[in-house]
Amino acid sequence: MSVSAAITPHIPFLRRFARALTGTQQSGDAYVAATLEAILADQSLFNADLSPRVALYRIFLRTWQAIPTNLAVDRTPGGAEAAATRNLGAIPVAPRIAFLLSAVESFKIEEIAQTLDCTETEARDLIDQAGRGIAAQIRTKVLIIEDEPLIALDLQYLVEQLGHEVSTIARTHTEAVRAALKGNPGLILADIQLADGSSGLEAVNEILGSIEAPVIFITAFPERFLTGHAPEPAFLIAKPFSPESVKAVISQALFFERKSQRIEANLATR
Repeated sequence: MSVSAAITPHIPFLRRFARALTGTQQSGDAYVAATLEAILADQSLFNADLSPRVALYRIFLRTWQAIPTNLAVDRTPGGAEAAATRNLGAIPVAPRIAFLLSAVESFKIEEIAQTLDCTETEARDLIDQAGRGIAAQIRTKVLIIEDEPLIALDLQYLVEQLGHEVSTIARTHTEAVRAALKGNPGLILADIQLADGSSGLEAVNEILGSIEAPVIFITAFPERFLTGHAPEPAFLIAKPFSPESVKAVISQALFFERKSQRIEANLATR
């Protein structure tokens, strides 16, 4: 396969990444164009031993980092991109790149390590640094709705490790609604099915009738929520979860400042 054929499917996604990194469409697209010109001038830059996507992003980052002014982030005019750009300002360059590769481009840890030419441990550390940088700017109170004590403690530990505060751990629908209305959390972590028979989903829907906050659902059956039928959760963690995935999704939810909407109560049974 030619280099051109290998990279063509990934160019639209590279533009998305470049715009998120630089803060503007104009700037991001200009660096993508410079990357493609560099490959055209010297195809040996393209490492055929890597996946085409990783090889392409490696060349882009080398092009972008070649100019010192790229350490700054431009401002976007408004909307979700403005929130992301504003929050990027709290993150140093290397963690910022690692976080965007993970949160925006869904790169796996090994792919991030290959793209940044570092170890997987270093890649995880960079993403953790990004999460702490986001927390430093957007430190918030977190409501955990979880009836299993050990899981609730694990979640509390991960939330606090990022620098956020756990306001309440609620075990039932009633406790969750009462705690949310009293504490006005900035983020909600909610299990779907609670042991007493109540529903974390219904509790969240009731809460969202009174306050606005991003919600991360935790479930052992994520496929029930990924049917393609709206509305669906923006943020979903599957059980059993890894500490890295939980911290990454928490940072992602706060980074994009995406408020959640009510989900159909019968969605989990589809």
